[in-house]
Amino acid sequence: MCGIWALFGSDDCLSVQCTNAMKIAHRGPDAFRFENVNGYTNCCFGFHRLAIVDELHGMQPLRVKRFPFLWLCYNGEIYNHHQLKEEFGFEFQTLVDGEVLLHLYDRFGIAKMASLLDGVFAFVLLDSANRKVILARDTYGVRPLFKFLADDGFLAVCSEAKGLTEVSHTMSTPVNITPFPPGHFEVFDLKQNGKVQPIQMDRFHCCTKEPAHAIYDTVGALANGFEEETVKRNIRILFENAVRKRLMANRRIGCLLSGGLDSSLVAATLVKLSKERKLPYPIQTFSIGTENSPDILAARKVAAHIGSEHHEVFFSVEEGLKSVEEVIFHLETYDITTIRASVGMYLVSKYIRQKTDSVVIFSGEGSDELTQGYIYFHKSPSPKEGAEESIRLLDELYLFDVLRADRTTAAHGLELRVPFLDHRLTAYYLSLPDEMKVPKDGVEKHLLRDAFKGLDLIPDQILWRRKEAFSDGMMSVKKSWYTHLQEHLEVLVNDEELANAQTTFPHNSPRTKEAYYFRQVFDKFFPDRGQWLSHYWMPRWTDATDPSARTLSIYTPDKD
Repeated sequence: MCGIWALFGSDDCLSVQCTNAMKIAHRGPDAFRFENVNGYTNCCFGFHRLAIVDELHGMQPLRVKRFPFLWLCYNGEIYNHHQLKEEFGFEFQTLVDGEVLLHLYDRFGIAKMASLLDGVFAFVLLDSANRKVILARDTYGVRPLFKFLADDGFLAVCSEAKGLTEVSHTMSTPVNITPFPPGHFEVFDLKQNGKVQPIQMDRFHCCTKEPAHAIYDTVGALANGFEEETVKRNIRILFENAVRKRLMANRRIGCLLSGGLDSSLVAATLVKLSKERKLPYPIQTFSIGTENSPDILAARKVAAHIGSEHHEVFFSVEEGLKSVEEVIFHLETYDITTIRASVGMYLVSKYIRQKTDSVVIFSGEGSDELTQGYIYFHKSPSPKEGAEESIRLLDELYLFDVLRADRTTAAHGLELRVPFLDHRLTAYYLSLPDEMKVPKDGVEKHLLRDAFKGLDLIPDQILWRRKEAFSDGMMSVKKSWYTHLQEHLEVLVNDEELANAQTTFPHNSPRTKEAYYFRQVFDKFFPDRGQWLSHYWMPRWTDATDPSARTLSIYTPDKD
């Protein structure tokens, strides 16, 4: 996890502008560099580094002697950089995984380069020889990227929007700050005055297509056909490979463990592979909640089963409430369920940073979207509509769960890894017949659960544990975290304010005092930026007025 920041064509002093880059210093606590571009006095890069691979040569912008005209500032990990290096005979100058981007770009150009990258990334590439600036972001937006482009051609780019809100410009009207679309690259012409002109925006990969880099994967061709045992075996192969490739790190690896299906599968597979690889330390797992909450109890059972070094982080309602403003600042959103779930993840990440030496953190994000894990999928009108909803959720991950997972961990200088969003795994799962992926026998994610049945990887009770939202499972079924939040915020927003919400906030007008408070705090930090959230996350095919699964009529809790 690093922080990137770049300006092209600034009309104001760069030494003043660069103070904006310090707003994302939390993303890279190990080192910082600010560098001007040769020949362009109004263009520069800023980089905050979290050292994970090649601690000696990993500072950026990355430049190598072979390509003195290329400048690369990127945040991410390229898991197949060794395979690509061998396949194409590249001669690396460093051990940095990102160096492969320079070689691929020089040989193949941006379109093929982006399609061959197996990993998560957001980058800015400057080609000074051809006077091009290029931006790109991974398929699911696991790594964040924001930009603003003024009418006069001034381009500013940053890992988080907060690094752009106070960048000065000469335009008389505000410049929109927008998230860069996942799975896309954009090319700009760089003019002699440092300004840019957009010339090409293309999508290089979407989740339903087999990625071009699959032919260079360490796992070769899979068995064909949709016979059930074949499918389940392929799922296991791809999932284990997704975890294995993400072991690439020179820093200690840990795993978030809620005791739900997804994080338990990740943690168990991680522990298994770490032993095979003979890592010099045990895998640390981390759960958070109130004492004897469903997640704490379930995670304890999984940790004992897999033999991890387990940490339980207890937090009080008061601690959670106190952190809400900080969480909204880091998230840059006012989405209700995102904020609720982020409090626990923010606090457990804080614990990891302060109390342990784990830096690379695995998590189970993406599984619910991929495998139709949300409880409301039981209400899907048809298998086809369920499959379409799954794709929609994956396409919007960068606005919700992936945003939460990135910001809450990056706030404390940790690097997140999400095996369920592996390109090959997701493409394969989405290619299966719609009927195979639907909830079955009253259980969501039935196919995924069935694929790991009988292996003793995790306890059977956990393998078949019903879906529980992270923000719900942290506290008792009798009184959810969102209920505590709503009771506390009831007195902070008065009835008149809520009655006038449509006038105060015409876009995504809040309908509850909780939503109003979240929007109010967001507006304090990011005034007039409500458009950053296009819509609230909400269950479909129900008459839900609250995003919590516990409010749905079809919710049936496990015993507390």
